[in-house]
Amino acid sequence: MLVTRYNPYSDMDLRKGFEVLHSLMNQFDPAVKEESNITSFVPSVNTRESDDAYYIEVDLPGIKKEDIEITTEDNVLTISGERKYKDEVKEDDYYKVESRYGKFSRSFTLPEKVDVEHIQAESRDGVLEVVIPKVKEEEKKPRKIEIK
Repeated sequence: MLVTRYNPYSDMDLRKGFEVLHSLMNQFDPAVKEESNITSFVPSVNTRESDDAYYIEVDLPGIKKEDIEITTEDNVLTISGERKYKDEVKEDDYYKVESRYGKFSRSFTLPEKVDVEHIQAESRDGVLEVVIPKVKEEEKKPRKIEIK
């Protein structure tokens, strides 16, 4: 049997570990306020694929299409914008804000064979739908290559 000396401060490492875990969890919690006192907003996204296109549906209730920006750069599609707050209650003894608002950005790496020039987007009933058409593969025909 080994004899070890009791160290009352050994559980400090355990508390420090929980503090680190707590701070990491707060980084991913969308309800935690940022430095600017604006709550972060992360919209829900659904993706699907058909034979001729890829579809991205983003839930953006209460956001006008003028406040949404869609860009493509280096084979990455980025949807960004800002949700502005509409309804708040401000009284002498309380202030109530229940909805999340703020800037958001979602990025998607596009597959290689998509037609970036013909991407379309439509916003209807709080849902933004982005249609990314696939490049149609031409039939591969045997071809003779001339030697110069």
